[in-house]
Amino acid sequence: MGSWNITELQRNSNKWEQTVDQIVRIEKKIFPKHESLARSFETELAKKNSGLLYILDSVADDNDNVAGYVMFSWPSSLCATITKLAVKEKYRRQGHGEALLTAGIEKCRARNVHRISLHVDPSRTAALNLYKKFGFQVDSLVERYYSSDRNAYRMYLDFEIY
Repeated sequence: MGSWNITELQRNSNKWEQTVDQIVRIEKKIFPKHESLARSFETELAKKNSGLLYILDSVADDNDNVAGYVMFSWPSSLCATITKLAVKEKYRRQGHGEALLTAGIEKCRARNVHRISLHVDPSRTAALNLYKKFGFQVDSLVERYYSSDRNAYRMYLDFEIY
């Protein structure tokens, strides 16, 4: 496993365009066209209450070194949503998904939200198991969420309120 670090995507970064291009390529490869945010990626990132963290493989021998990313938003002051979590196939099972999810949860928690929610295809077992490992619970099955023949689990993670 190469060394990697998690970075927050900043619009004023001199690597903005290169990084977004890499993330869009990952998005297109992993998600079906109708689920992909590839066409609206910059619009999603421009929203006031959204963020994106990504992992770089610092030992990659080319300029295509984004290993994965997590996108999240705060639609209200009480709730956050993980909208996307993706890791390139060659970086899977190396802890990148866990690192991204941890960082995404920490970013959301910094906003003092009470709940983080997300949707996941029940057939994506690795993703489902990752979320359960972090304490996410299945709220309900949303039929035809992704398409006419693909459902989703709505999952949530609640935090103790003191």
